Amino acid sequence: MICKIYGKTRLSVSAVGFGGMRFDVSRGDEDNAKLLHYAFDRGINYFDTAPGYCEDHSEDIFGLALSKMKSQREKFYVSTKGMPEDHDTAAKAVAAVEKSLSRLKCDYLDFYHVWCIRRAEQYELAMRPGGQYEGLLRCKEKGLIRHIVISSHLRGPEIVRIIQNREFEGILLGVNILNFLYRWQGVEAAHQAGMGVVAMNPLAGGVIPKNEKQLAFLADPGETPTEAAIRFCVSCPQITVTLVGFTTREHIDAVCRVADAAKAFSQKDIQRIRRHITKNMNQLCTGCGYCMGRCPKDIPVASFMQYYNAKVLTGKTDVEMAKELDFQKKWGVLADRRADAKDCVQCGRCEMACTQHLDIMRRLETIAQWEGAE
Repeated sequence: MICKIYGKTRLSVSAVGFGGMRFDVSRGDEDNAKLLHYAFDRGINYFDTAPGYCEDHSEDIFGLALSKMKSQREKFYVSTKGMPEDHDTAAKAVAAVEKSLSRLKCDYLDFYHVWCIRRAEQYELAMRPGGQYEGLLRCKEKGLIRHIVISSHLRGPEIVRIIQNREFEGILLGVNILNFLYRWQGVEAAHQAGMGVVAMNPLAGGVIPKNEKQLAFLADPGETPTEAAIRFCVSCPQITVTLVGFTTREHIDAVCRVADAAKAFSQKDIQRIRRHITKNMNQLCTGCGYCMGRCPKDIPVASFMQYYNAKVLTGKTDVEMAKELDFQKKWGVLADRRADAKDCVQCGRCEMACTQHLDIMRRLETIAQWEGAE
């Protein structure tokens, strides 16, 4: 596994990081914990999780694995997160760090993220006197955190403004081969500022593996679009770590194989991809799920948006989408829904939470029309 230096920290981290968001929780925590040991043996030394991941099992799974790796603690790096809204005082922030440390079975965290900044006011909440950031500074003074970093879904200009304040040593951004044209400003600014840059959603939340035929233009001869997407992030000098969520050993082997042989994209490659990628490519739902649980009508917004991806990605007709909707409601991502798109009351809560800044309400209106055509 190739390694890179994380910003100005001088830490040598694996170019591929283990993202703790994709465990198969039906397998049991002990079984899943073995995946971290396997990944570590394959050269992965950056382990990223958060409270709430995988039905709130992820930090506990990490704890089971990391407790057995204590003798090698200086050889791997642990990252977790906390949202400003949940930790709006310094005391709450300290308590959250201590709770994560207990669950992770660690004496200290290498990286702690001010998590999921989607709007400027969330950043301001974290940074206000007596707020989350102040609590994290206290934790750093106590040796509980080594590096305070940030996770953001803001657009380039807003990210640049945060970076200029020089409060964080690294940043976690949603960037991949499909949306890099629209996210690169933030990546470049962070890299130039000497920050570590971690890429999340390198496979666009599963969109790329599920649509390899339509996205064949991404790949070189002999590789799949999924492999090309991993190679793109891993080979970019501006990206320090590429986070991948693993469910099986085979997933780890496949990604490590690509990383070990990663050949950088040439300018000719980039130009080819630019020609094929349209602005619509930045309008794909990555399935992050932050919109879920916010709808007063209990509409499964993320599921509807994942279904709508077929329209954005392939340009299916309304008739085709209506036909597909019937299948999804019976057998697919919408089978367990409690409400339909037509039940939307236009409250806007989902759009406020959306990390991609999608026009969800308009899409639900369109889907409601397809529901009427079923």
